[in-house]
Amino acid sequence: MFDNEHNVSNITERPKERWKPKSSFFTKVISTVTAGIIGSVLTLAVVVNTDLMKQPSAEEIPNETSVQPETDTSFTVRPVSNTDTSLADMVEDASKAIVGVVNYQNKFNRFSPISENIEAGTGSGVIIKKDGKHAFIVTNNHVIEGAEKIEVSLDNGEKLTAELVGADALTDLAVLKIDSNKVDAVLEFGDSDLLRAGDTVVAIGNPLGLEFSRTVTKGIVSAAERTINVSTSAGQWDLDVIQTDAAINPGNSGGALINSSGQLVGINSLKISSNGVEGLGFAIPSNDVMPLVDQIIKEGKIERPYMGVSLVDLEQVPEQYLKDLPESVEGGVMITAVEPGSAAAKSELQAQDVIVGIEKEEIKSASELRKVLYTKHKIGDKVKIYVYRQGKLKTLHMTLSAKQVD
Repeated sequence: MFDNEHNVSNITERPKERWKPKSSFFTKVISTVTAGIIGSVLTLAVVVNTDLMKQPSAEEIPNETSVQPETDTSFTVRPVSNTDTSLADMVEDASKAIVGVVNYQNKFNRFSPISENIEAGTGSGVIIKKDGKHAFIVTNNHVIEGAEKIEVSLDNGEKLTAELVGADALTDLAVLKIDSNKVDAVLEFGDSDLLRAGDTVVAIGNPLGLEFSRTVTKGIVSAAERTINVSTSAGQWDLDVIQTDAAINPGNSGGALINSSGQLVGINSLKISSNGVEGLGFAIPSNDVMPLVDQIIKEGKIERPYMGVSLVDLEQVPEQYLKDLPESVEGGVMITAVEPGSAAAKSELQAQDVIVGIEKEEIKSASELRKVLYTKHKIGDKVKIYVYRQGKLKTLHMTLSAKQVD
């Protein structure tokens, strides 16, 4: 009926074969992906004042400030080529495009009616484009999330207030802009699809704060393609990443992962931190970063298809609500509510329907549904939704829409 690509653990190689249905609709149980990774703690690599950082709810929407670029914002990717430039020379040139990023948030003193912005956390950023009056910086969303003021520190030590162009919590990316007259260097993108396990890479960032700004660590690509489940302020998300053993520490978030030709191939984002665990750092691939950054610069946000339903993984549903479901169905998501006027309402989806597929993709969890919806479909697409209702399989048709924000 439909094929599927799925993960079988929290950290896994991308699957090489699609799921093919056999005699029953589902034949195998796959546990719901959780944010825990082999008993370890997934740590976002940002230096944080935990008393001050806000904890946005899953309902909060990423900043949607729009910006009109003065010229085309698309990026050019140059193929990797051999060069006689030494590693030190390459690092010296690349470091000029690395900035420190400071997140300032309001501090309220109960003994004083006056509030003030104080440093809540620090991270890193990469200057990736100059366009007329502005220079654009890419960093991680979790570095700037909740900030009242964002300050960047340039290679020459100058500090500037940056404007947030837009951010996306699910992919953990954000774009800032500053005066282009202050910027001399831009780091060009490389092709992350050309990376192989064993390739040399260099991480540049600000571990443990600006005191150690533009720290350089060298390592290799441990795996060119990994998928890890992360918990974001917008919900769970399966993030595609590059795994490296180059040291990535708190404060490196938003910094650059660079290939041997001095090109940006990844944005350092997180690491696994646990006793006895070393050399497990992750970066968002440049080929994933480029289209998202391009859209943020143009639109101020990432706009995705919206169904308008509340969901719960099937394994979390009490047994009494599943008595009509065939025993062969062991994965899916149950609808708990349908938003009036939404795409789901128009397609006649109902509460207690169990979604098991979208087009040719099998759905076993809410995170899988979100991944399929956001990466394989766009606003305006007409899709088939496979659901079980009162024990019977039904096929519904839906036209995906954008989320309406009041």
